[in-house]
This record gives sequence, structure tokens and C-alpha cells, in this order.
Amino acid sequence: MKNNRENYLNSKRDAWVEINLNAVEHNVCEFKKYLKYNSKLLAVVKADAYGCGACMIANTLLASGVSILGVASIDEGMQLRLAKIDAPILILGACPTWAFEFAAKNNIMISIFTKEHLDALKMVYIKSQIKPKVHVKIDTGMNRIGVSCDNSFNFIKEVMNADYLDLRGVFTHLACVENEEKTKKQINLFKSIVDKFELKHLDIHFLNTAGILAYNSESAYNLARLGIGIYGAIPELPQDRQVDIKLKNVLSLKGRIVNIHNAFKNEGVSYSHTYIANKNIKIATIPIGYADGVDRGLSNKIYGILNGKFVKQIGNITMDQMMFNITDVDNVHQGDIITLLGEDNINGLSLNIQNWAKILNTIDYELLCRLKVRLSRVYTR
Repeated sequence: MKNNRENYLNSKRDAWVEINLNAVEHNVCEFKKYLKYNSKLLAVVKADAYGCGACMIANTLLASGVSILGVASIDEGMQLRLAKIDAPILILGACPTWAFEFAAKNNIMISIFTKEHLDALKMVYIKSQIKPKVHVKIDTGMNRIGVSCDNSFNFIKEVMNADYLDLRGVFTHLACVENEEKTKKQINLFKSIVDKFELKHLDIHFLNTAGILAYNSESAYNLARLGIGIYGAIPELPQDRQVDIKLKNVLSLKGRIVNIHNAFKNEGVSYSHTYIANKNIKIATIPIGYADGVDRGLSNKIYGILNGKFVKQIGNITMDQMMFNITDVDNVHQGDIITLLGEDNINGLSLNIQNWAKILNTIDYELLCRLKVRLSRVYTR
């Protein structure tokens, strides 16, 4: 389905995600306080901006001081171009060589790290007379993609001498920001390579969200990449490099009550009756389930907020629906909103996705990306 403004705003379901654009702006500005040497910011908007809608928040990011947008694939870059986003875009992942010409014609920068990339790019220039814009990716310890440290000097030299390329940057990615020893080893490796060249006119970057907070003093380079921090989360940092940064939750998940009924003591709720009522209770159902990205493993372990009170989710979360025990909440009606993630305007209660991640022994990145399958987005200021 094409992601355009009409799709996002015309929801016909009683379940949706709210994106607070003020919070996006606030979070970007908070991270800018940690940047040194007048570094520019690249905002990572891959995976549809971690489920928040890349095409819809891009202009807010750019207006907040972001210079470049980072994506994972040519398809993600083209979604931004089709949405009339003309800012610089960098594909952070590996782009197939047969798509290089398409990227060049649409002014999308690609990450390169192999001899095959250079051969393909030369053919793009010969055929189109367009110099593809590229960043060289160096693998300093992530062992994912990138030219090896041993081969990086000669590779960068060859790229710099290639008259068919427009070299825009050199970068690496930190693998274990929470481990200071390993991170410093990566940083020193990167510095030992790039400092051999005169690259002041290029974008040199290794800082990610956690790196901006914990290792900004180790970077004299001019670009940093901000990812999960945009959306209000802070990755794990080394114990002696903790910071007191005030971020706001960007995403809220809400659903309207579609049914209210009573269940008697000893009755079971949902599939397999994993919840048994220990007294007579009142149950509310909302139309959000695991097909919307709420993991079934959260069943009987999470809460919602209803009329300023926490309410327990009960029974197995089903594909399209889940139930809550609302016995202790007064004056509840069909159509009232239960908030699964976000803040409550009555008593200041808050529920965040980091709690879900702890329950599931995973990271909030993964869970944010899941909340994009069927849920419409509503954007607020």
C-alpha cells in the first residue's frame, strides 16, 4: 500500500498510533546539545522511521536541524523522494549493484565497500554520465558489512581517485557501545584509517545515538547519526558514561473499547483460558492484537490506562483483539479509549515500550518496528 497522507489520516479502525511531532523536535534538539565541533546530524528513518512514518516526520526532522536522512534500502529512499523530500538521503545498508543507476538518477547516496561496487558504479557513469554519490563503509568490528580495515586504505584511495564517483563520506558503525574497551578499539581503528587522508570536505561519522551521548568527546568529525533517540529511547550506555538527557515519548498506542461485559468467578478469558477470574469481574475489549505488532508473549503481563487508572490486560492476546479487567474503574462506556503506550492526561500515568522489551527480553527497536502493520498513524503537535 502506498504510504501517503490520505492513508495515514483516514482510519476506519478503533485502534491507532499517535505520533507527537513536538516530541520529535524536542528529542532532536536535546541530542544537538551533545554534539561538538559543529557536527551535522543524520536522522535514521529506516523501517518507516521505526514505525513512526518516515514520510510524515521527515520535514519535522529537517526543520529541527537534521541535514541528512538515513535509510536501509533504495525502496525506503524512493518513498521519501516520492513524498517530495529533496534532502540528502544515504542508504546505510547494502544496495544491490543493479539498483545503483536508479539511486544515482534519484540523487540517493549509497554505501560502498567492495571492488564489485566500483566496477558497477563505473558502468553507471559510462551509461548515464551521472557521478553516483557514495559513502565508504569501513568494518571496524561489527562484522556485518563494510571494507575490512586491512583493505580500507587502498579502497578509500581508489575511490578518491575515481573520476566517475562523487565521494561524500566515510563511516563505520559501533557494535558494543555499552562496552567501553571494545568501543574505543573500534574508534581508534577508524581514526587510524581516516586520519591518513585529507577528508575535511567529506562527512566522517561513527557516532550513533548511544555514541553521541557517551563518546562525543572522542569524535572530532563532522557528522553523527541519530536513530532510536529521535523516538524517545536511550540505548544501554557504559556505567561511567551515563547522562541525564530528558527525552519525550514520540509514539502512543491507543484503542477504543468495542465491548464491555461481565465474567463470573472461575470463568476463563480468551484462548486456552490462561486467565481465570478469581472473582466476578468486568471486561473491556479493544481491537488490537498480535497482528498489529503487540507480541502474544505480553499476554497477562501488561497494563493499559483507562480514565486515569491502570488496568490489567487479561487472557491471551489474540490476532485482532485483547481484553482488560476494568472492574475497579468507574464510569466506563463503549468507545472510551484505553492507552497501551503513552501518557495519560488525567493523573500523569505513563506506559512505555521499554517495559514491553524487558518482559520479552528484547530491545525496544524491534517492538517499535512491529507497530506498523495495520495501525493508522495520527500526527499531533
